[in-house]
Amino acid sequence: MAVAEMVKLNLAGMAYEKDALLNALQRTGATEIKMHYEAENTSVLTSDCENLRLNLVKTETALERLLYAVNSYVKENKIKPDDEFKDGFEVSYSQFMAAKDMKDEIAALVNKTDSIYSKEKELVSELNKLRRTISSAQIYSCLDYPLNIRGTEHTKFRLGTLPQKAVANIAENELFVFRVLAEYGGECLLFTAYHNSVVQDTEKTLQEAGFTVCPFNDGRTGREFYKLLRKREAEIKKEIKSNAESAYSLKNRIRDIKIYSDYLSFELEKAELSEKLRATQTTFLLEAYIPKECEERIKNAVEEVTNAVYFEFSKPADDEVPPTLLKNNKVIKNFEAITNMYSPVRYGEFDPNTIMAFFYSVFLGFIMGDIGYGLLMTVLGGFVYFRTKRDTGMKRLAGVFATGGIFAVIWGFLFNSLFGLPVFKSAVMPDAQGDMWSLMGIKIPAVLIISLLIGVVQLCVGYVCKSVQCWRRGKVSDGLFDGIVWALFTAGVGLAIVGLIDDFNLMVLAYIGGITAGAMLLIAMLTAGRKEKILGKFTKGFGAAYGVINFASDVLSYARLYGLMLSGAVIAQIISGYAVTGMNGGVGMLFSGNAGLVILGVVLMLIGHAFNLAIGLLGAYIHDARLQYVEFYGRFYEGEGELFAPLGSKHKYIYLNG
Repeated sequence: MAVAEMVKLNLAGMAYEKDALLNALQRTGATEIKMHYEAENTSVLTSDCENLRLNLVKTETALERLLYAVNSYVKENKIKPDDEFKDGFEVSYSQFMAAKDMKDEIAALVNKTDSIYSKEKELVSELNKLRRTISSAQIYSCLDYPLNIRGTEHTKFRLGTLPQKAVANIAENELFVFRVLAEYGGECLLFTAYHNSVVQDTEKTLQEAGFTVCPFNDGRTGREFYKLLRKREAEIKKEIKSNAESAYSLKNRIRDIKIYSDYLSFELEKAELSEKLRATQTTFLLEAYIPKECEERIKNAVEEVTNAVYFEFSKPADDEVPPTLLKNNKVIKNFEAITNMYSPVRYGEFDPNTIMAFFYSVFLGFIMGDIGYGLLMTVLGGFVYFRTKRDTGMKRLAGVFATGGIFAVIWGFLFNSLFGLPVFKSAVMPDAQGDMWSLMGIKIPAVLIISLLIGVVQLCVGYVCKSVQCWRRGKVSDGLFDGIVWALFTAGVGLAIVGLIDDFNLMVLAYIGGITAGAMLLIAMLTAGRKEKILGKFTKGFGAAYGVINFASDVLSYARLYGLMLSGAVIAQIISGYAVTGMNGGVGMLFSGNAGLVILGVVLMLIGHAFNLAIGLLGAYIHDARLQYVEFYGRFYEGEGELFAPLGSKHKYIYLNG
């Protein structure tokens, strides 16, 4: 439970060795380059980032196109996917750096991929257009004479289509004669003939009836023309398939493209660092933050590259804020993501993740409060956690749920609940729905009072954390009056609540708690303005007293623990009630003896509890985090830190090993 101590690295090296030194620092995984101060007789380094950026975009685009093409081929042909499609594969450092020699090879591969993609677009576009033509030509496929028939010297012939329902409308006309040659899809294929003297009137009549002239001005017969279209369609399909096979043949190169893409990202990162470095005509200057424990590693890495270099380690200046590197075990590390979503720990600040992780798990377990749900959370969360190699957000979330599942099992035993069903004759904890405690004569759900008392405990710990934060910075009086005094006030409130519960008959605790809370509040009012002048002392003291209202509001916020727990418990009881025990003294579906009801009961248990678990976890995750951010962290946490991001540590596809 600590923030790693950081030191500053100052390095001056030869300009021609800059790239090699940066590579060495990247390999250590412990160097974050910072902006160098404007040293005398130096200038900012320049680099051509644009070409690297364009090359990276081109490579990424080609990779996406290739992955899409290969995935489409795999699905269409029902082939088992290979590991090439998965990210997070391990690559040795030597393999990663060797990607530099793949430049020409990958460039050719990118061009080939782009060519395959362009050809596919052309073929698909042609196929879609051809299919529209085939659809129009379908009705003409029965004709054994040319489609561009014109007529004689005095007579015009026309081929075309007319809606079937419109044929009757032109049957009695005296301007032209026609013959229905075929019917297809609600359309009739018509052959019409009329004298040149009535062309205008005839074509107007046909147009009003919905007649469409044959769009194909082709000397082949309708049958020949249609066969030609179908032949071309088959050819295009064959070309598309061949093109897809060409893309699939490149699947074994996906891994190489991914490695090269991440290598380009690293090269771009180094190029973009130029604005943080300073240089003379022959040397370059660099400043970086590193963990103090990594000094020897950095020293060895630099000296392996060259002896023509100067470097030293120093303590950061008081006005500097180094990045934050947290040193927690694997369990607590999962919960760091929750704090980071709010705001990362600021360097030099007290790291609250261990304490927060405990309360977060307790609250998560309380909300789920069921042995069955807890076991599912632990098993499924643990499965995802251990199957995921890379340190991703999904892996950490799975770890959080797995840990919370252990506490859910514990609370499940206390509440005597297994998928909403009782396991033992009696429960340690009161019933969430029925049991009431009398608080100063007012009946209140017992579990609601328990959830408020849990909140009081966390608030008390929050004030203790405040005191620790102050004492770490040498502010003894602040830690005492802004932390310990309010922690004792909170503890007094908790004791008073317990003492005022009539069922316990412990009024002595109410007196002790009330006196403690009152005394601490008085001390807080008298010391709140200790750093202010006379008027400030009064206003600060009044503000401390007024803050009790906010304190009461914060305590009541923990009622959400009861609300979420109760809703999940009720739903679980209803699901299991219908499926197992039966409602209103009946028999559950699983024991009804009816095969259909038994199957329905199994489905209800599986889907119902899966839904309840999913909804419960979603609500618990959000509201649990809210309690940590607002109620707990609001007591002491400052945050606004920046996480330690070593040079070359971010990879999109690979996991650098060694």
